[in-house]
Amino acid sequence: MLGKTAGGLYWMFRFLERSENTARLLEAGFRMALTRSSDAESEWQSVVTTSGAAMGYQAKYDSYSDTLVMDWLLRDPDNPSSVISVTKSARDNARLVRTALTTEVWEAVNDNWMTLRDLLKEPVTTVDLPSVLATIRKQSALVRGALYGTMLRNDIYDFARIGTFIERADNTARIIDVKYYTLLPSASAVGSSLDNVQWEMILRSVSAHRCFRWLDEKDMTATAIAEFLIFDKRLPRSLAFCVKQTTENLRYLEQEYEQRHPCHDLADRLKRWVRESDINTVFDLGLHEVVTEFIRDNNALGSQIEQDYRFMA
Repeated sequence: MLGKTAGGLYWMFRFLERSENTARLLEAGFRMALTRSSDAESEWQSVVTTSGAAMGYQAKYDSYSDTLVMDWLLRDPDNPSSVISVTKSARDNARLVRTALTTEVWEAVNDNWMTLRDLLKEPVTTVDLPSVLATIRKQSALVRGALYGTMLRNDIYDFARIGTFIERADNTARIIDVKYYTLLPSASAVGSSLDNVQWEMILRSVSAHRCFRWLDEKDMTATAIAEFLIFDKRLPRSLAFCVKQTTENLRYLEQEYEQRHPCHDLADRLKRWVRESDINTVFDLGLHEVVTEFIRDNNALGSQIEQDYRFMA
Protein backbone atom coordinates (compact mmCIF):
# COMPACT_ATOMS: atom_id res chain seq x y z
CA MET A 1 0.00 0.00 0.00
CA LEU A 2 1.24 3.50 -0.80
CA GLY A 3 2.26 5.53 2.23
CA LYS A 4 -0.17 8.28 1.21
CA THR A 5 -3.08 5.84 1.31
CA ALA A 6 -2.00 4.35 4.63
CA GLY A 7 -1.63 7.82 6.12
CA GLY A 8 -5.02 8.90 4.80
CA LEU A 9 -6.72 5.93 6.46
CA TYR A 10 -4.82 6.37 9.71
CA TRP A 11 -5.59 10.09 10.03
CA MET A 12 -9.14 9.76 8.79
CA PHE A 13 -9.98 7.54 11.74
CA ARG A 14 -7.88 9.52 14.22
CA PHE A 15 -9.92 12.60 13.31
CA LEU A 16 -13.22 10.74 13.57
CA GLU A 17 -12.25 9.39 16.99
CA ARG A 18 -11.20 12.87 18.12
CA SER A 19 -14.59 14.29 17.15
CA GLU A 20 -16.41 11.73 19.29
CA ASN A 21 -13.97 12.13 22.18
CA THR A 22 -14.48 15.90 22.19
CA ALA A 23 -18.24 15.41 22.34
CA ARG A 24 -17.93 13.07 25.31
CA LEU A 25 -15.52 15.42 27.06
CA LEU A 26 -17.86 18.37 26.58
CA GLU A 27 -20.78 16.39 27.94
CA ALA A 28 -18.86 15.42 31.06
CA GLY A 29 -17.62 18.99 31.54
CA PHE A 30 -21.13 20.36 31.14
CA ARG A 31 -22.52 17.96 33.73
CA MET A 32 -19.71 18.66 36.16
CA ALA A 33 -20.02 22.44 35.77
CA LEU A 34 -23.65 22.11 36.81
CA THR A 35 -22.62 20.30 40.01
CA ARG A 36 -19.88 22.87 40.73
CA SER A 37 -21.70 26.09 39.87
CA SER A 38 -19.47 28.10 42.22
CA ASP A 39 -16.37 27.00 40.30
CA ALA A 40 -17.75 26.44 36.81
CA GLU A 41 -14.99 28.47 35.14
CA SER A 42 -12.33 26.13 36.55
CA GLU A 43 -14.21 23.13 35.18
CA TRP A 44 -14.49 24.64 31.70
CA GLN A 45 -10.78 25.41 31.82
CA SER A 46 -10.02 21.77 32.62
CA VAL A 47 -12.13 20.71 29.61
CA VAL A 48 -10.02 22.87 27.30
CA THR A 49 -6.80 21.61 28.89
CA THR A 50 -7.86 17.98 28.51
CA SER A 51 -8.69 18.54 24.85
CA GLY A 52 -5.10 19.60 24.19
CA ALA A 53 -6.22 22.94 22.73
CA ALA A 54 -5.36 25.22 25.64
CA MET A 55 -2.63 27.26 23.92
CA GLY A 56 -4.85 28.23 21.02
CA TYR A 57 -7.74 29.06 23.33
CA GLN A 58 -5.60 31.27 25.57
CA ALA A 59 -4.30 33.14 22.53
CA LYS A 60 -7.89 34.03 21.60
CA TYR A 61 -9.73 34.34 24.92
CA ASP A 62 -8.83 35.52 28.41
CA SER A 63 -11.63 33.80 30.33
CA TYR A 64 -13.49 30.49 30.42
CA SER A 65 -17.25 30.21 30.08
CA ASP A 66 -19.67 27.62 28.74
CA THR A 67 -20.39 29.70 25.62
CA LEU A 68 -16.75 30.34 24.72
CA VAL A 69 -15.53 26.80 25.40
CA MET A 70 -18.42 25.16 23.56
CA ASP A 71 -17.85 27.34 20.52
CA TRP A 72 -14.07 26.76 20.58
CA LEU A 73 -14.34 22.98 20.82
CA LEU A 74 -17.33 22.50 18.53
CA ARG A 75 -17.21 24.97 15.67
CA ASP A 76 -14.27 27.38 15.76
CA PRO A 77 -12.24 27.08 12.52
CA ASP A 78 -9.23 28.58 14.33
CA ASN A 79 -9.09 25.42 16.46
CA PRO A 80 -7.70 22.56 14.32
CA SER A 81 -9.11 20.08 16.85
CA SER A 82 -12.66 21.46 16.96
CA VAL A 83 -15.37 19.02 15.94
CA ILE A 84 -16.08 20.86 12.70
CA SER A 85 -12.35 21.05 11.84
CA VAL A 86 -11.58 17.37 12.44
CA THR A 87 -14.79 16.26 10.73
CA LYS A 88 -13.77 18.17 7.62
CA SER A 89 -10.23 16.75 7.85
CA ALA A 90 -11.65 13.22 8.14
CA ARG A 91 -13.77 13.74 5.02
CA ASP A 92 -10.82 15.24 3.12
CA ASN A 93 -8.74 12.18 3.97
CA ALA A 94 -11.62 9.89 3.00
CA ARG A 95 -11.74 11.55 -0.42
CA LEU A 96 -8.01 10.92 -0.86
CA VAL A 97 -8.45 7.20 -0.14
CA ARG A 98 -11.90 6.84 -1.69
CA THR A 99 -10.95 3.75 -3.71
CA ALA A 100 -9.81 1.96 -0.55
CA LEU A 101 -13.21 2.37 1.13
CA THR A 102 -16.47 0.56 0.61
CA THR A 103 -19.41 2.64 -0.60
CA GLU A 104 -21.02 2.32 2.82
CA VAL A 105 -17.98 3.73 4.66
CA TRP A 106 -17.57 6.63 2.24
CA GLU A 107 -21.27 7.52 2.44
CA ALA A 108 -21.19 7.39 6.24
CA VAL A 109 -18.17 9.71 6.40
CA ASN A 110 -19.65 12.10 3.84
CA ASP A 111 -23.01 12.14 5.64
CA ASN A 112 -21.19 12.76 8.92
CA TRP A 113 -19.57 15.89 7.45
CA MET A 114 -22.76 17.25 5.89
CA THR A 115 -24.84 16.61 9.02
CA LEU A 116 -22.37 18.27 11.40
CA ARG A 117 -21.67 21.14 9.00
CA ASP A 118 -25.38 22.03 9.04
CA LEU A 119 -25.73 21.34 12.77
CA LEU A 120 -22.84 23.62 13.73
CA LYS A 121 -23.57 26.55 11.40
CA GLU A 122 -24.75 28.62 14.36
CA PRO A 123 -23.42 28.80 17.94
CA VAL A 124 -24.74 26.01 20.17
CA THR A 125 -26.70 26.98 23.28
CA THR A 126 -26.53 25.08 26.56
CA VAL A 127 -30.15 24.03 26.00
CA ASP A 128 -29.28 22.42 22.66
CA LEU A 129 -25.89 21.05 23.72
CA PRO A 130 -27.04 17.55 24.84
CA SER A 131 -28.83 16.84 21.55
CA VAL A 132 -25.93 18.21 19.50
CA LEU A 133 -23.42 16.02 21.33
CA ALA A 134 -25.70 13.00 20.93
CA THR A 135 -25.78 13.60 17.17
CA ILE A 136 -21.98 13.79 17.00
CA ARG A 137 -21.67 10.48 18.84
CA LYS A 138 -24.35 8.88 16.67
CA GLN A 139 -22.66 9.95 13.44
CA SER A 140 -19.33 8.55 14.64
CA ALA A 141 -21.02 5.26 15.50
CA LEU A 142 -22.51 5.03 12.01
CA VAL A 143 -19.05 5.33 10.42
CA ARG A 144 -17.64 2.76 12.82
CA GLY A 145 -20.52 0.39 12.10
CA ALA A 146 -19.97 0.72 8.36
CA LEU A 147 -16.28 -0.05 8.83
CA TYR A 148 -16.98 -3.12 10.97
CA GLY A 149 -19.75 -4.40 8.77
CA THR A 150 -18.39 -3.93 5.25
CA MET A 151 -14.57 -3.70 5.15
CA LEU A 152 -12.19 -6.57 4.47
CA ARG A 153 -9.93 -7.45 7.40
CA ASN A 154 -6.74 -6.46 5.59
CA ASP A 155 -4.09 -3.74 5.78
CA ILE A 156 -6.69 -1.05 5.02
CA TYR A 157 -8.69 -2.11 8.06
CA ASP A 158 -5.54 -2.34 10.19
CA PHE A 159 -4.43 1.23 9.49
CA ALA A 160 -7.94 2.50 10.23
CA ARG A 161 -8.03 0.70 13.58
CA ILE A 162 -4.51 1.76 14.54
CA GLY A 163 -5.48 5.39 14.03
CA THR A 164 -8.57 4.91 16.17
CA PHE A 165 -6.77 3.36 19.13
CA ILE A 166 -3.73 5.66 19.13
CA GLU A 167 -6.15 8.59 19.35
CA ARG A 168 -8.40 6.91 21.92
CA ALA A 169 -5.50 6.02 24.22
CA ASP A 170 -4.28 9.61 24.14
CA ASN A 171 -7.74 10.90 25.03
CA THR A 172 -8.29 8.53 27.96
CA ALA A 173 -4.83 9.24 29.35
CA ARG A 174 -5.41 13.01 29.21
CA ILE A 175 -8.74 12.66 31.00
CA ILE A 176 -7.17 10.62 33.78
CA ASP A 177 -4.31 13.07 34.14
CA VAL A 178 -6.24 16.35 34.09
CA LYS A 179 -9.33 15.22 35.96
CA TYR A 180 -7.40 13.54 38.76
CA TYR A 181 -6.44 16.95 40.12
CA THR A 182 -9.76 18.72 39.59
CA LEU A 183 -11.74 15.93 41.25
CA LEU A 184 -10.09 16.31 44.63
CA PRO A 185 -10.39 20.05 45.45
CA SER A 186 -10.07 19.48 49.19
CA ALA A 187 -9.67 16.69 51.72
CA SER A 188 -13.19 17.32 53.02
CA ALA A 189 -14.68 16.41 49.63
CA VAL A 190 -13.17 12.95 49.51
CA GLY A 191 -15.83 10.31 50.05
CA SER A 192 -18.65 12.84 49.99
CA SER A 193 -21.61 12.75 47.63
CA LEU A 194 -20.01 15.57 45.61
CA ASP A 195 -16.84 13.53 45.26
CA ASN A 196 -18.81 10.55 43.98
CA VAL A 197 -20.67 12.68 41.44
CA GLN A 198 -17.38 14.02 40.13
CA TRP A 199 -15.91 10.54 39.75
CA GLU A 200 -19.04 9.51 37.89
CA MET A 201 -18.34 12.32 35.42
CA ILE A 202 -14.89 10.90 34.68
CA LEU A 203 -16.47 7.54 33.86
CA ARG A 204 -19.15 9.16 31.71
CA SER A 205 -16.53 11.05 29.70
CA VAL A 206 -15.24 7.70 28.40
CA SER A 207 -18.66 5.98 28.32
CA ALA A 208 -17.67 3.73 31.21
CA HIS A 209 -20.09 4.67 33.99
CA ARG A 210 -22.55 1.82 33.57
CA CYS A 211 -19.77 -0.69 32.87
CA PHE A 212 -18.06 0.22 36.13
CA ARG A 213 -21.29 -0.07 38.08
CA TRP A 214 -21.90 -3.51 36.61
CA LEU A 215 -18.50 -4.65 37.87
CA ASP A 216 -18.07 -2.91 41.22
CA GLU A 217 -20.70 -0.32 42.04
CA LYS A 218 -19.70 0.06 45.69
CA ASP A 219 -16.00 0.79 45.14
CA MET A 220 -16.31 4.33 43.74
CA THR A 221 -12.79 5.37 44.74
CA ALA A 222 -9.91 7.05 42.96
CA THR A 223 -7.85 3.85 43.02
CA ALA A 224 -10.62 1.59 41.68
CA ILE A 225 -11.59 3.96 38.88
CA ALA A 226 -7.99 4.64 37.85
CA GLU A 227 -7.34 0.89 37.76
CA PHE A 228 -10.46 0.37 35.64
CA LEU A 229 -9.51 3.08 33.12
CA ILE A 230 -5.86 2.02 32.89
CA PHE A 231 -5.72 -1.76 33.23
CA ASP A 232 -9.12 -3.33 32.52
CA LYS A 233 -8.86 -5.03 29.10
CA ARG A 234 -12.65 -5.44 28.93
CA LEU A 235 -13.24 -1.68 28.68
CA PRO A 236 -12.99 -0.46 25.05
CA ARG A 237 -11.55 2.89 26.12
CA SER A 238 -9.05 1.74 28.74
CA LEU A 239 -5.34 2.21 28.09
CA ALA A 240 -4.81 -1.55 28.25
CA PHE A 241 -7.50 -2.24 25.64
CA CYS A 242 -6.18 0.43 23.27
CA VAL A 243 -2.59 -0.82 23.56
CA LYS A 244 -3.75 -4.40 22.97
CA GLN A 245 -5.68 -3.47 19.83
CA THR A 246 -2.88 -1.30 18.42
CA THR A 247 -0.35 -4.07 19.00
CA GLU A 248 -2.57 -6.68 17.36
CA ASN A 249 -3.20 -4.60 14.24
CA LEU A 250 0.52 -3.83 13.94
CA ARG A 251 1.22 -7.55 14.19
CA TYR A 252 -1.21 -8.21 11.34
CA LEU A 253 0.67 -5.65 9.22
CA GLU A 254 3.97 -7.32 10.12
CA GLN A 255 2.61 -10.68 8.97
CA GLU A 256 1.05 -9.32 5.78
CA TYR A 257 4.09 -7.28 4.67
CA GLU A 258 6.62 -9.71 6.17
CA GLN A 259 8.48 -6.77 7.67
CA ARG A 260 9.11 -5.73 11.24
CA HIS A 261 9.69 -2.06 12.06
CA PRO A 262 10.77 -0.05 15.13
CA CYS A 263 7.09 0.76 15.78
CA HIS A 264 6.48 -2.91 16.56
CA ASP A 265 9.13 -2.78 19.27
CA LEU A 266 7.60 0.39 20.76
CA ALA A 267 4.14 -1.20 20.78
CA ASP A 268 5.47 -4.35 22.43
CA ARG A 269 7.15 -2.22 25.09
CA LEU A 270 3.86 -0.48 25.90
CA LYS A 271 2.06 -3.82 26.00
CA ARG A 272 4.71 -5.21 28.34
CA TRP A 273 4.28 -2.22 30.65
CA VAL A 274 0.54 -2.84 30.85
CA ARG A 275 1.07 -6.54 31.54
CA GLU A 276 3.74 -6.10 34.23
CA SER A 277 2.36 -3.05 36.08
CA ASP A 278 -0.49 -2.69 38.54
CA ILE A 279 -2.39 0.16 40.15
CA ASN A 280 -0.32 0.07 43.35
CA THR A 281 2.85 0.61 41.35
CA VAL A 282 1.18 3.45 39.46
CA PHE A 283 0.22 5.29 42.64
CA ASP A 284 3.63 4.61 44.23
CA LEU A 285 5.36 6.21 41.25
CA GLY A 286 2.74 8.96 40.97
CA LEU A 287 -0.33 8.84 38.75
CA HIS A 288 0.54 12.09 36.99
CA GLU A 289 4.08 10.96 36.26
CA VAL A 290 3.00 7.55 34.95
CA VAL A 291 0.22 8.91 32.75
CA THR A 292 2.46 11.69 31.40
CA GLU A 293 5.02 9.07 30.41
CA PHE A 294 2.31 6.97 28.76
CA ILE A 295 1.11 9.95 26.72
CA ARG A 296 4.68 10.61 25.58
CA ASP A 297 5.25 6.95 24.64
CA ASN A 298 1.89 6.69 22.85
CA ASN A 299 2.65 9.83 20.83
CA ALA A 300 6.11 8.45 20.03
CA LEU A 301 4.48 5.24 18.80
CA GLY A 302 2.13 7.19 16.54
CA SER A 303 5.03 9.18 15.09
CA GLN A 304 7.08 6.01 14.56
CA ILE A 305 4.20 4.34 12.73
CA GLU A 306 4.00 7.33 10.40
CA GLN A 307 7.73 7.14 9.77
CA ASP A 308 7.92 3.36 9.31
CA TYR A 309 5.05 3.21 6.85
CA ARG A 310 6.07 6.44 5.06
CA PHE A 311 2.72 8.16 5.47
CA MET A 312 3.99 11.24 3.62
CA ALA A 313 5.27 9.25 0.65
